[in-house]
Amino acid sequence: MKDLTYRSIEDHSNAVKQALENPESFWSKIAEGFHWHKKWDTTLEYDFNQPSVKWFLGGQLNITENCLDRHLTTHPDKTSLIFEPNDPSEAAQHISYRTLHQRVCRAANMLKANGAKKGDRICIYMPMVPELTIAVLACARIGAIHSVVFAGFSASALAARINDAHCSLLLTADGGFRGSKVTPLKEIADDALLNCPSINNTIVLKRTGQHVSWNKKDLWWHEEVEKASDVCPAEVMDSEDPLFILYTSGSTGKPKGMVHTCGGYMVYTAYSFQNVFQYQKGDVYWCTADIGWITGHSYIVYGPLIVGATTLMFEGVPSYPDYGRFWEVCAKHKVNQFYTAPTAIRALQKHPTELVTKHDLSSLRVLGSVGEPINEEAWHWYDKYVGKHECPIVDTWWQTETGGILITSLAGITPQKPTYATLPMPGIQVVLLDAEGNELAGEAEGILAISHPWPSIARTIWGDHKRYKNVYFSAYPGYYFPGDGALRDAKGNYRITGRVDDVVIVSGHNLGTAPIENALNEHELVVESAVVGFPHDVKGNALHAYVIVNSKIIDETKMTDELRSLVAQTIGPIAKPDRIQVVSGLPKTRSGKIMRRILRKLAAGEHGSLGDVSTLLNPEVVEEIKKNS
Repeated sequence: MKDLTYRSIEDHSNAVKQALENPESFWSKIAEGFHWHKKWDTTLEYDFNQPSVKWFLGGQLNITENCLDRHLTTHPDKTSLIFEPNDPSEAAQHISYRTLHQRVCRAANMLKANGAKKGDRICIYMPMVPELTIAVLACARIGAIHSVVFAGFSASALAARINDAHCSLLLTADGGFRGSKVTPLKEIADDALLNCPSINNTIVLKRTGQHVSWNKKDLWWHEEVEKASDVCPAEVMDSEDPLFILYTSGSTGKPKGMVHTCGGYMVYTAYSFQNVFQYQKGDVYWCTADIGWITGHSYIVYGPLIVGATTLMFEGVPSYPDYGRFWEVCAKHKVNQFYTAPTAIRALQKHPTELVTKHDLSSLRVLGSVGEPINEEAWHWYDKYVGKHECPIVDTWWQTETGGILITSLAGITPQKPTYATLPMPGIQVVLLDAEGNELAGEAEGILAISHPWPSIARTIWGDHKRYKNVYFSAYPGYYFPGDGALRDAKGNYRITGRVDDVVIVSGHNLGTAPIENALNEHELVVESAVVGFPHDVKGNALHAYVIVNSKIIDETKMTDELRSLVAQTIGPIAKPDRIQVVSGLPKTRSGKIMRRILRKLAAGEHGSLGDVSTLLNPEVVEEIKKNS
């Protein structure tokens, strides 16, 4: 494979210049470094007003040939995947590229034997075990569209995603280990499938060995895969064929199924992985995310495997069996690049530094941060205790919708600046806009937007292109609008200042407030609710729910417990509000719109900066909330 790596600041500057002068030529040269069955006829066609984006039109490929087959001629025995189990007493697995290729082919044939074909949607609801990576690649091998659902989501959240995509197969497990807990995945899946008529079969991996109920559509993974051949030619895909759907929270109640396609996503994830982390032959790279999120798709599975890296996959949590587990794993496997979330860093910095310093972290060369902007205190702790002031920290900004990292420093190549994502990747054209949509020059603060497409941009929302246009391209015509604000310093470095819509980032995960409010409103005592984020020293943000009730509450503790439980059952435990406050009303404009800006300030304790509230329909409510908060 052609070397995609910028090795110096001059390389970076030249690439930025080339990408601005001729974006199509720039991306075309990068794309030539991959295995294609047929080269593309046209590099790019796009219209942000439609919106429509198409990359490498006419090109034909299969992404798994780039992840697996081409490495069989150069390094078949190199470790592709290291699996570190939840229980440290269980042996780690080292899976070579040859073995991974064979296992993916077997799983692909297993899917075909159970009726799966090109274009079908397959839902994957599995723990962080090698079979999850294998399932993802097996779908891609046969041209089926995978939809991975995070194994912490509830039955109703799983069902909603299965039904939206009309999935025909479900891949799950008996259960999953996560710290000291065992998640009953099969039981949750069975509850979901009561309302999912499109599922023909469920293939179940045996992981925990717990007892599970068995239905006529259920099949054991190990029994099915034993019947399958390890030879499976890859389905030839068009560059713009869908590769996967991944659901992300929106500001309305319905999750958005973001669609990523084969060619552009392949090119951008490999390009960004190689450059951001400065991966070198023989390195061991570890991203601590879950494959249920976009970070796991792009930077555990696809990006690393395309460039022939060794990628580490961890089943557990940073606190089990103690808060030194991350560092123990880094030392054990001699990790070179370590990529985690600010939430994890903040949680770990609260514990004795001996848990870090007692482990040999001398192999570490690059540290990364993902999911939300990293605060300065956490950045300096990470730099001092984990990196020993010798590892560059890449603070990466991107989203499910972008497919790959868009703003970041390149490790050891471009300058870093604490709390700043710093510079756009070469080939990414970032601007700041004022409220009217005018571009701001120089040092400024405004609305983050992108003026030109990049290869891994999501092409649509599954089944709802109108919503895709409304959410990302209507607020500021001619630009992609990610929903974030930012400031830019005199040197062009960007600092992300937070969401400007009704989405809160909790522990690095986007949570739309509307579905949480819908869940709260299902409680018999709740008339109306509003959910906002407030700063939290570990999660980054936590959720504060304001609820109006229809009668006098006898036991407020009981009610708040019921409300948290309702949210956990409807969406998942990650969405439970940290605070629930009963109020008599919510601050509203005279047109009836809830003033979330005021609620956010109240939740954050910023009572002195509310601005003029006299124009509200009910200004007295603000005083009541202040008094009782």
